Amino acid sequence: MRPVVGLVLLAGVAAASVQKPFSTSSFEAEENEYQFKWPVEKVAIIGAGPSGLIAYRELTEAGLDVRIFERDSVPGGNWHYTDEVPLDAPVPNAPCPIADFVPSVLPASVDLPHSEEFEDDGNIWRDHRGPKPIWESLTCNAPSFSQWPWPVGTQWVRNYVRSYASYININSNDDNPAAAYNTRVERVEKRINEPGQEQGWRLWLRTLEPAQGNTYRATWWTEDFDAVVVAVGRYNAPSMPSIPGLEQWVQRFPDLVRHSRQYRRAEAYANQTVLITVTDNATHEPLENQRRRILKNTTLVGEIERFLPISEGSPIQSGHVELKNGTIISGIDSVTLATGFRYSFPFLPQYYDGATYEPHAGSATIVSPFLPSDGLYIRDLYLDQFYLRDPTLAFLGFPLGISPIVSTEYTALAVAKVWTNKAKLPDTQTMRALYEKTVAERGGYGKYVMFWGPERSSAIFAYIIGWLNEAAAKYGGKQVNGLPINSDEIIHYWEIARYGGPLRGRNGADQGRNDVLFYDDTW
Repeated sequence: MRPVVGLVLLAGVAAASVQKPFSTSSFEAEENEYQFKWPVEKVAIIGAGPSGLIAYRELTEAGLDVRIFERDSVPGGNWHYTDEVPLDAPVPNAPCPIADFVPSVLPASVDLPHSEEFEDDGNIWRDHRGPKPIWESLTCNAPSFSQWPWPVGTQWVRNYVRSYASYININSNDDNPAAAYNTRVERVEKRINEPGQEQGWRLWLRTLEPAQGNTYRATWWTEDFDAVVVAVGRYNAPSMPSIPGLEQWVQRFPDLVRHSRQYRRAEAYANQTVLITVTDNATHEPLENQRRRILKNTTLVGEIERFLPISEGSPIQSGHVELKNGTIISGIDSVTLATGFRYSFPFLPQYYDGATYEPHAGSATIVSPFLPSDGLYIRDLYLDQFYLRDPTLAFLGFPLGISPIVSTEYTALAVAKVWTNKAKLPDTQTMRALYEKTVAERGGYGKYVMFWGPERSSAIFAYIIGWLNEAAAKYGGKQVNGLPINSDEIIHYWEIARYGGPLRGRNGADQGRNDVLFYDDTW
């Protein structure tokens, strides 16, 4: 979540007669189209951040019955700042299926809906809502929604996103029954109908509300849907490095050795010597570009070999850190681990590689995993959004190297059109072939397989626009009018403002990885 080039997204729409469509499809024959096993009428959206709000807008405009579930008390997703910090990130990393949270699913013997009350131990609500990884001084560093320009003088992204939620009548104080705040999705399973065939999805849900005194009331229930949008963001599961000795330091000094998602204010680090560790999980930019932005009172050191043991009772300042080159550094007051995040979907445990999972009665017993256990990427997503084995499951806002607001303006419209038969997907075999070709072109599986960047983004947007506008001429519905403005001149001046000069490392095979002009995921 870093600054955008100062670009304005122009993803407006127009009547189908305004723009002449052009063909981009290789699957025009009806026999090559994907045939949905059931009609999509009722849709669940998981997450009320920017991607979830855009999805709600497009799906409701398309005439679908939509419910949006948000674990926090208000919309905004990662843009909802509070002084409350996330729980300490474990070392070693928690398994990806529970790296965001541990689902609370009741035994099958308990009839739903079911309610219980708990005394607050200080962590019940914090675990449920998941405090977000942004800091107090963060101002606007994202493009605007296509329908909702930044108000003059607005700085706080939190207020802007909430105002947009009000604009589409989905804010937490709008009393819109389509929205369920304070509600966490604990499980999503493929539903089996009475004849024994797959038909839609069942969500296990848990809401948490203040009760009397120092207690909370939790209520569990289920709801059924024809399709599901996953829009939970990509900053929920911290990635902690595997450095020898780090685990002991974290256990000894939990308030002094922390992941960067817990950073809130610079004042807490006044007059301190802070060791900040960065891995390639946390940045897509060469060090040469980052170096221009580093304060002059910062010393760059090499790669860490290990954190040496600290004697019992000794302060952290007595500790020593050994670098790969043999250098020993000491006198450290605190450690901030700016080491990035992993994809984590606790409500889809059955879809992780190597998962052992027993589904609920009435759910599919055989599934095909598509979530790697390391959390570096999501597999089997056609156009990086449709689960190609069953496109009634869609993921929005997850590609790297692009603002989710920018990408979702296009991808959410694609989902709405496909699910209402206003645009067609190729059949599963064709989607698989195109997907595998894309993976090969991007260098194979790994954390960069979902990396877009400006050039790839422009190509993807051009494809989606051509596909959807061609479909609009054939099936009706609105068209997309234009691409985001990203002229070379704007990019040039943004580079100067952000880095003090043009970016380096933008040529050759790694250009797609380093050419982060719209957006980057560094902390």
